[in-house]
Amino acid sequence: MIDDEFEADELLDSEADEEHGDELYEHHRIVVDRGQEMLRIDKFLHSRLRNTSRNKVQDAIRALAVEVNGVAVKPNYRVKPQDVITVTLPEPPREGRVVPEEMPLDIRYEDAELLIVNKPAGLVVHPAYGHWQGTLVNGLAHHLANLPTGRNGEIRPGLVHRIDKDTSGLLVIGKTEFAMTHLSLQFFHHTIQRSYLALVWGTPPGPTGTITGHLGRSMRDRKVQAVYPGGEQGKPAVTHYEVLENFGPVTLVRCVLETGRTHQIRAHMQYLGHPLFSDATYGGDRIRVGQNNGTYRAFVENAFQLMPRQALHARSLGFVHPTSGEQLLFEAELPEDFAAVLEKWRNWAAT
Repeated sequence: MIDDEFEADELLDSEADEEHGDELYEHHRIVVDRGQEMLRIDKFLHSRLRNTSRNKVQDAIRALAVEVNGVAVKPNYRVKPQDVITVTLPEPPREGRVVPEEMPLDIRYEDAELLIVNKPAGLVVHPAYGHWQGTLVNGLAHHLANLPTGRNGEIRPGLVHRIDKDTSGLLVIGKTEFAMTHLSLQFFHHTIQRSYLALVWGTPPGPTGTITGHLGRSMRDRKVQAVYPGGEQGKPAVTHYEVLENFGPVTLVRCVLETGRTHQIRAHMQYLGHPLFSDATYGGDRIRVGQNNGTYRAFVENAFQLMPRQALHARSLGFVHPTSGEQLLFEAELPEDFAAVLEKWRNWAAT
């Protein structure tokens, strides 16, 4: 499954990387059998760990989360009898199932196969370290409790993509195994139509543009994504943008994702030199254009208070219905905080 602004198929992913600590926890310890034939470690772990893809294993190895006899190894390392293999992750192991929780869900569409939910900013999508309860998945588990996606007591609410905690907007949820697979393939083949509205610092070059460059964890700070324009690390990422309104210091842009990587729009716009307004993780929570004094400073600080999160909203989502074959398109209006900040800048530009 491919995520909007979040990569689903990673051992090391989390819903809110910003909130993880630096401590590591051992999740798996395997002592290789005496009679084990020499085998690449990625193949070996793929065969030994349930519900883990080979890509997940390789990502974990590349992230130095897999050690053999206390030493990090490469994916082509061949395991030997009596090797001690450990997998460590930044969140503690968690046993148990998703706890269904009743919560208000802004459902924009629902049928037997899928539903569309408009996620508010501040709501974590999936349980992770520090957020085991109160997530969208907990709410979906309650809403979908009697559907076939709950098997053997384990609730699997059908997520095929995610968006960041402090990003608002649309998500599609598969309610059946067929719908989940069908929708996931549309994300994989980049046939999903999805657009975001973002308020960025400065004026991007040209009325339209395309940002390319591999995205991967920063070598200096694992909490953020870095752009590797030469493709030396990370995964390919492409973001198209269109300028909608310019207010001088900030600009409203429409972003269309060709790929769906962790923090893609946020990292790409920062790389372009135009971080998202009020994005603390990528440097948008301070004045980037204009003098940092006087009435202008007071104005911007007030705007930050109106919208104390990144100015990013998943505006539209279009796809082919899994069973009917109908092309569907959904749109979600700007949430109150985004609309208020936009109007504030619009009035400022008009004076």
